[in-house]
Amino acid sequence: MPGKKLAVIILAALLVLSLSFSAGALDTNDLSAILLEAETGQVLYENNADEELPPASITKIMTVLLTMEAIENGEVELTDTTTISSRASSMGGSQIYLDSGDEITIEELLMAVIIASANDASYALAEAVGGNYDNFIDMMNDRARELGMENTNFTNAHGLPDSDHYSTARDISKMAREVVQHQEVLKWSQIWLECLELPDRQAMLTNTNRMILNYSGMDGLKTGYTRIAGFCLAATASQGDFRLISVMLGADSRQQREELTGKMLDYGFENYRQKTLLAREQEIEGILVPESETEYISLRPARDLKAIVPRYQEQNVDTKIRLQSEFDLPISAGTKLGEAVAKVDGEEVYSTDLLTTYDIERAGFFTRILRRIKGVFGR
Repeated sequence: MPGKKLAVIILAALLVLSLSFSAGALDTNDLSAILLEAETGQVLYENNADEELPPASITKIMTVLLTMEAIENGEVELTDTTTISSRASSMGGSQIYLDSGDEITIEELLMAVIIASANDASYALAEAVGGNYDNFIDMMNDRARELGMENTNFTNAHGLPDSDHYSTARDISKMAREVVQHQEVLKWSQIWLECLELPDRQAMLTNTNRMILNYSGMDGLKTGYTRIAGFCLAATASQGDFRLISVMLGADSRQQREELTGKMLDYGFENYRQKTLLAREQEIEGILVPESETEYISLRPARDLKAIVPRYQEQNVDTKIRLQSEFDLPISAGTKLGEAVAKVDGEEVYSTDLLTTYDIERAGFFTRILRRIKGVFGR
């Protein structure tokens, strides 16, 4: 018995030590950095995350995002062919050496940008999606404002140095959250080597993110480097349904950006877990709508309501239901009538719309009168 008690005491002490170490072990050398969970956007770690810095080729996340959204909206297709302009072919830095007049598909350009960080392909995508290059830059800044990227200004689609071209780790994480929703991007961004068949030759694409080879679960996202920006990396990795996004700006070397990115992701996976508070298929019953035919209705969340909580600490986690104050009947199935909010220690961290599960008809005149009388005199 004394031996068992001693073992319990030792295990408890080790647990306390491991928790205190986990909580304080993450140090990003005062660089600009952020770590968040992809679906909810909950920030798990940040340091100087709002410092305006040159993002280098991480800029291309927005170029890719706008292209994927144009494809989703039917404005362009992956199989569409575009002709390379002389301006696109003259870009410096990393490139696949496209020649003016080359014809190449949107999909091939996307692969060149995502895998090999090709500046010429980025410029060509901007022209193809925006109609012209300047219009695409306006599109980039408009989309940044829509995403709440308050400290970002884009002057180009590739990230080559410009004093008016800047962003922050926090802002980059916002566009990264959007782009990882496109599974094709994650498919391409974890390819190590690929060959493109150009009109007169093959172009070998080598992934600029070496961490896809040595960090378990990493499937993206985008590296960046210029002498002014330093070594940058927006990365994403998943364990099951738990996906993290990290952003690191201004590292001194490729090794440093990889080591610190690995530490951030390890910190997130080791110290946090995802908790589902309300499943998508779960119905919330007994919602009073006095003017409705059934008087009480049921709602369902548009998606799972989740919260990210520390693994080894008790947290006050609950769900708050917010309903609209007025309802215009009749109401079709799938109509938003409110939202469910996840709260951790009193702080709202995530929300999802609440939708009607079926058509809701207005009650007849006499039924409504009867309910009002019951409301006055009691049931």
